[in-house]
Amino acid sequence: MSTKQCSHHKDKRKRILRRVFSVILIILFILLLTFLIIWAVLQPKKPRFILQDATIYAFNVTPVPNLLTSNFQVTVNSRNPNNKIGIYYDKLDIFATYRSQQITYYTTILPTYQGHKDTNVWSPFVYGTNVPVAPYNGAALSQDQSSGDILLTIKINGRLRWKVGSFTSGRYHIHVTCPAYIPFGNRNSGIAVGSAVKYQLSTKCKVSV
Repeated sequence: MSTKQCSHHKDKRKRILRRVFSVILIILFILLLTFLIIWAVLQPKKPRFILQDATIYAFNVTPVPNLLTSNFQVTVNSRNPNNKIGIYYDKLDIFATYRSQQITYYTTILPTYQGHKDTNVWSPFVYGTNVPVAPYNGAALSQDQSSGDILLTIKINGRLRWKVGSFTSGRYHIHVTCPAYIPFGNRNSGIAVGSAVKYQLSTKCKVSV
C-alpha cells in the first residue's frame, strides 16, 4: 500500500471520528436542553424540614476542663412539596451546635428516596462523650443550663439528587438548620420518658440547596 493510500485512510478515519463526536455532542446538548426546559417548567422547590421534638437523656457540662457529655433523640419531619419531582437523599449527617461550635458527633441518616408530596420522619440519636467545648462556650453553657433555658441548633448536612421522570440530576449539597429551644429548668413543660424528658418543639428549619 502506498504512502498516499495510507494517508487517505487516516484522513477518512479522522472524518468519521469527527462526525461521531459531533453527533454525541448534539445528543448531549439536546438532552441537556430538554432537562433545562422541564426543570424551568416544573420549578422545583426545596424540601421542607420541621424539628418536631427532642428527648433529652443526658446533658452534663464539666467546668474544668470544659467537656460536654450529651445524649438526646430528635424527631425531624421532611416533606417534598413538588408534584412531579422526587428526591434522592444520598447522604445526611445530623449533629448539634451551640453558639456555632459543634458539640456532638455526626449521626448518619440512612439514604432514602422521597417521592412526590411524600413525607419522611427520622428519629436519630445525637450524642457526644466528653466533647471539648471552648472555655467561653463552656461557661455560657453552664450558665444557660443553670438558668433553665438552652438554645441549641440542630444541623443536617448532606447531598441529594433530583429525579424528574426517568432523569436523575447530579448531586447537590443540602444544609438544614433547626433552632432547638430546650427549657431544661421546667420539666413540667416536657413529657417524662423513663429517666428522660421529651420536649415538643415544632420548629421550622431553614433549608439551603
